[in-house]
Order: sequence, then C-alpha cells, then structure tokens
Amino acid sequence: MSESDMPDWEKRFRAPRVSLPDWAEDAPDRSLFVSNATGTYELYAWDRASGEQRQATNRPNGTTDGLLSPDGAWIWWFDDKDGDEFGVWRRQPFGGGADEEATPGLEPSYPSGLALGRDGRTAVVGRSTDDEGTTIYLVRAGEEPLEIYRHAESAGVGDFSHDGSLIAIEHTEHGDAMHSALRVVRPDGSTVAALDDTRGGTEELGLEVLGFAPVDGDPRLLIGHQRRGRWEPLIWDVVSGTQTDLTLDLPGDVSAEWYPDGAALLIAHSHKARSDLFRYDLATRELTRIPTPPGSVSGATARPDGTVEYLWSSAAEPPVVRSTTGEVVLDPPGMKCPPSVPVSDAWVEGPGGVIHALIQKPAGAVGPLPTVFDLHGGPTWHDSDSFAAGPAAWVDHGYAVVRINYRGSTGYGRAWTDALKHRVGLIELEDVAAVRDWAVESGLADPERLVLTGGSWGGYLTLLGLGTQPASWAVGIAVVPVADYVTAYHDEMESLKAMDRTLLGGTPEEVPDRFAASSPLTYVDDVKAPVYISAGLNDPRCPIRQIDNYVSRLAARSAPHEVYRYDAGHGSLVVDERIKQLRLEMEFAERHLTPTATAPTD
Repeated sequence: MSESDMPDWEKRFRAPRVSLPDWAEDAPDRSLFVSNATGTYELYAWDRASGEQRQATNRPNGTTDGLLSPDGAWIWWFDDKDGDEFGVWRRQPFGGGADEEATPGLEPSYPSGLALGRDGRTAVVGRSTDDEGTTIYLVRAGEEPLEIYRHAESAGVGDFSHDGSLIAIEHTEHGDAMHSALRVVRPDGSTVAALDDTRGGTEELGLEVLGFAPVDGDPRLLIGHQRRGRWEPLIWDVVSGTQTDLTLDLPGDVSAEWYPDGAALLIAHSHKARSDLFRYDLATRELTRIPTPPGSVSGATARPDGTVEYLWSSAAEPPVVRSTTGEVVLDPPGMKCPPSVPVSDAWVEGPGGVIHALIQKPAGAVGPLPTVFDLHGGPTWHDSDSFAAGPAAWVDHGYAVVRINYRGSTGYGRAWTDALKHRVGLIELEDVAAVRDWAVESGLADPERLVLTGGSWGGYLTLLGLGTQPASWAVGIAVVPVADYVTAYHDEMESLKAMDRTLLGGTPEEVPDRFAASSPLTYVDDVKAPVYISAGLNDPRCPIRQIDNYVSRLAARSAPHEVYRYDAGHGSLVVDERIKQLRLEMEFAERHLTPTATAPTD
C-alpha cells in the first residue's frame, strides 16, 4: 500500500518516531535515542557534531532498554529473549563495532537498575531472580563482580555519585513494594546513610532517587518524597544528614533533575493530566517557568549550555523533541504523523471523590456514539493530554474514546493512588462505572454500544469489569491482561509478586479470599459480552498460562470469544505487529456491535 492510499490511523503507527535523546555527561555531543524508523523500535547513536546517526541494535523483537556511558564511549543495552525481560547487559562502542557482554560473571536475570561510572570501567548493576530476590553488584572491568546488596524483597539501583564514591539504592525491605525507602552505600557495600518515610507501617510514604549532584565530592542527593500527600523534591546531604525542602508552590506532582552545573534544578510539574517545566535557582530560590505548548511533556533534560530539550505532544498533535532555543531537536525523515482531535475534560462525582476523565470524539459528531472506554495500565500511571495512536484510530472510525484516571492513578495525590489497596480492581471499577453512567446520561455514549478495553492492568480491569458489571458492556477487548490472579502470581516475575503482596496484603495462600475477590477468573461465568484477548507468549508480567485458564472457562460454556497469541513479551516493539493487533481488535468490535462504525480495511 502506498503512503497516499494508507489510512491516517495506520500512518500514525508507521510514521517515524524518536524518544528524547540521552546524552553523555562528559561528551555531550554524543547521544542515544530510540526510533521505529526501520519498523521496529531500536536504539540509535547520534553524533551531534557530525550529524551522523547510526542504528546500534537490530533484533527481531526490538530493543528499547539502553544507556550511554558518561564518557560517551559505550552504548549499554539489555539483551533478553523475545521480550521475556530475562537476560544480560551487553555493550558496543559508540562509533560501532562488535557487541560484548558487559557484565561477565553475572548470570541472566531481570534488570533492577543500572548506573555507569565516569571512569569508563565501573558500573552498578541491579538484578533480580525468583530464587535470589534482588542483588546489586559493583562491576569493574577485569575484576570479579562485587556483591554490595542483597535482599529477598524488590530493590533497584538509584544512582552513582559523580566521583564514584556513593551509590544510592531504592529498596522495599519493609515489604511495601509501592513505597520505597533509600540507602546510600560506598562501593564496598558499607552503609553511609538511610532514609525511610514508611513511618513504621502506620502511614506508608514513598521515596525515590532523582540523582546525585553532578559535582565531584558533592554528597547532595536529589530525592522525591510524599510527605505532603503528593510527589515533591528535596535535597538530602547524605553525609551531614541535612534535608533541604524546596516547598514549591505548585499544585500537582513535582519531579526534578539537576542542571549540569549543579546550581539549579529542572522542575517537571504534572497537574490535571497536563505538564509544564520550570527552572529553580538554588541560590536565589527563584522559580522561573520554561515556556512549553499546552499538552504534556513526557521527558526533559537540561544541556550544558543551559538550554532544555523536551519531548512534547498533545492528544491532537504528534510528539516532537523540542528545545528552548525554539528549534526541533530531532525530526526524523519519512511520512509525517497525522494529527488527531483534542481531548476535553470531564469531572465526574464518584464514590471516592471527583474522577478525571479525558474525552475524544470525531470532529462535529453528535451523540450518542459507540464509545470505547480505554483503561490505562500501571495501575500507578495516568492518562494525559498526550498523543496516543490507538485512541486516535478509534476516533477515526467513528467512536468516542473515554480514558479514566481511576483511583490508583498517579497525578492526583498519594491518597488517590493508594486507595486501591486490598480491594484491588474492584475500587477502580467503581470509578469506571461512575464515568460510564455519566457518559450515557450526558448523551455522549450509546449504552448499547460500549466497548471496555485496556492493556496490562487496563486489560485486567477489562476482564474483571466484564464479570462484575456484565450488563454494562457490549464488547470487551483485553490486551496482555491478568485473567487468573492466583496463577499469574505464581508465574510472574519476582518484582511483580512483591507488588501483588503489597496490594493484596499477602500471597494467595495467606489471603485467598482477597485474591479470589480480585481475580477475573472468579467471575468468568457471569461474563455476557463477547471477549477478545491478545497475549504475548513470552510475557513475564501477565504470563500466558493464566490467560489460557481463563479462556478454557469461556470455551467450556461456548461463550463468544477470540484469542490472539503472538511471539513476544508484554507488548510488541514491531510496528507491523502493532497495526495487526489493532486491526483485529477493531474488526472484533465491528462484528459484535450495531454496524455504525467502519473497521479498518487492508
């Protein structure tokens, strides 16, 4: 099919995309980014001085997990098998050459963070396995890896200080995988300082590592905290113990990173599904807005010359890497991504407070419309006013799309995020039901043509919603879902087991009633709507066996359903595969709804 004959929805998937470039601290003209230019998402090296761009990785199922060494000499990338997320780190010279194993002596594992030293020969490598829990190693070229941390609960590498004398670790030794504590150690593993805001289990507050000051001998660590009910930054001197609370007068979640000179912070502020940027001068405590268009900034970095580069988009406008100079930083050649329609906001009274939903519908369309309720994954994530090819494709075909930041979502305060504990899945679906009722009563949505869909946690909520709200939905489309919570727990990667123990209060053997109440399998015989499920054969997050268990129960009573299994992990990095999957989903919806929307054609 030629570009001129290609529908807009397909162009949005095929148009070349790039991520925000990562740049080498001591060689800032050397950058690393991700692009789908070849039809598969891979890592690319970019020499800004010469303008040369080179594809660094080339694997059938794609590669997105990579890091550039501070000296710009090496590209590190994670090598797993067909998306199973279990593998080893490899590296290759920035200018090209053979890949080599980057951490000889360490067996394959799930990754738990990576930080590279400025000396070009040292790395801090986090790894996790089902048998060992989390281990963290100091790896030096030519030496045996040195274990500096081990614990049965989940943990990860936070950062490596500028001079290589300090290592920050995020850990959940207290057993709450949703709220990390911090430990700072020396390269021999001995502890320098620790910080724990979990408050003895009475009030769980999380901490996160944002980065050491980019100055030799500077022990300041920028961290995020939740002490006032939302994410905010503070500076912790890990040697003296002094904590400098920034107390920024901004209403939403706030994150930060250092400017390269260590004299200021780049502030990222997220509020009501939009985001913006600021510069915070540490000496004057002055907060200065950095102009960005309305929409969402999904990543930003301050360059050595003081400029800021950021990846921006809105629901209507495709993503672009911009600079505060006014220039577009990266503009890949090839077809251009067609725009979509803007979102509008709906604020709906729900059982736990006001729920924020984002609404898209075809330009000029008058309801009631066939409507797709597209539930985000996570659950600790949120939908925003940012570009998404999937919802845009549904809109192209005559559907309204509703995206809901249900309880459990980030961006609306700690209490909203933490509300789902112990009534997992059910409490989120109370919010979905409230927004569904609003959409029907407002005249937006046709109650006979409602599609419930989502991926990962959104796929889980889809199956759970079809069983617990069987009269509410005409079609269900679940992408890489949890379907049988007990089997999923036993088969999934260890870090997700820890998250499930936190959410549900224990293992399936310890709290069987909670697992049963939150498992779609419990309600499978109540499902009335036709069900479509897509699943990765190598998925370590939502493994295939538990999906097969659910499908077997549907088949046993001849319930209408289709299953699509593909040879990858928790989603595909291959553009053709993504297009195929969306086409199959839309065709399924068309077959089972009153024919008012046109499905994509070949």
